[in-house]
Amino acid sequence: MKSQISGSKLLLAILKKDLKVYSRNTIYLFLTIISLVFFVAIFWIVPDTVEEDITFAITPPLSELFSEGRDVLLAAGIPEQLLEQFDDLEAAFEEEGLMLVEFENEDQLKKAITQDLEVYKTEQGRFVIHDPDGEQKKPENSKRIRLDIGMSFPPTFFGDVVVGVRPTVTVFADAAVPDEIRGAMQGFIREMAYQLAGHELPVELPDEEMIILGQDRLGAQISTRTKMRPLIAFFILMMETFALASLISNEVLQRTVTALLVTPMRVWHFLTAKTIFGMALAMSQGLIVLIFVRAFTAENWPLLLLTIFLGSLLFTAVAMLVGAAGKDFIGQLMFSMLFIIPLMIPSFAVLFPGSVATWVRALPSYPIVNLLYEVTIHGATWADSYTSLLYAALWVLIIFAAGLFVLKRKVATL
Repeated sequence: MKSQISGSKLLLAILKKDLKVYSRNTIYLFLTIISLVFFVAIFWIVPDTVEEDITFAITPPLSELFSEGRDVLLAAGIPEQLLEQFDDLEAAFEEEGLMLVEFENEDQLKKAITQDLEVYKTEQGRFVIHDPDGEQKKPENSKRIRLDIGMSFPPTFFGDVVVGVRPTVTVFADAAVPDEIRGAMQGFIREMAYQLAGHELPVELPDEEMIILGQDRLGAQISTRTKMRPLIAFFILMMETFALASLISNEVLQRTVTALLVTPMRVWHFLTAKTIFGMALAMSQGLIVLIFVRAFTAENWPLLLLTIFLGSLLFTAVAMLVGAAGKDFIGQLMFSMLFIIPLMIPSFAVLFPGSVATWVRALPSYPIVNLLYEVTIHGATWADSYTSLLYAALWVLIIFAAGLFVLKRKVATL
């Protein structure tokens, strides 16, 4: 009993010492506070909206285009009942995913592309063209739309195509628009012209089969802010590797640990204290960030808490491996990067969704990132997560055992 009490007091004494040393390290203390504030601020600054529609400008307005086209065809002697194809074409412009901003003339369209005119979309879905140099005020409760590409049709375009006249359509594009988008617009115009003229496209289209690799997110896009929620928690956990590794590294370099071993303290006291301190450091900050980005819900908090616990243990073990090298500040920083950079790779799978490569799934940090992502974004339950939890626990066990072994050997050789 006496031994247990003595061991607890020793652990407490080491933890107090570690906390005092950490609080005196102004660099890591400053970086910790700045990181917490920075990540939370960034989360609330980035937009929480998803733009799934393709927006482009067009002139003249569709009503004028179709009206002029009908007049040309009627003048050419085509019966009105044969103009039903116009209705199908008009409906194609109203398909989901396309947003047309109509301009009265080409000059207005060009100014909108060059941002000399601003375009706003109201809550009712109406587009308002605003001249920033004019006296008209910006519309209230509206969102600004950036137009990168637009098409200027001759007013008689539809009629000319049908009767065999070759019209010219001008595509205006911002310099930043990729060639692929410009090419797609040109192809859209060409296909529309062939359809109106009643001709097949001059190519043999191959049979095609669409296979979505990974989760199909059509119509269920995730905003950038929502994607950042698991990323921020993961990066905060990861950053504590530097602080704990620095603490251990200094004790190894300055032989503090050998001085402590002269006291009743044993090596396991030292290892246990470092484990508790590292986990408390990482986990507390991870929880603070998750609270401020509103990640916890009544349903997910136990699962999220366990995920943060596993993540904290993983990066505490990594810090032990790094700190055992006993390098100076720059050396320890560079050595940390050898571990941190590969562990960061799975987090990019969240930013760029799709099929994740097998070698990325094999990385130790992948199940932690995946759990944070699935729980905070898709509301994964215990039943959905047990495979990732087991996978994460296995990696944590392996790396933690390696960290303890390496640090214990290092302390024994001092």
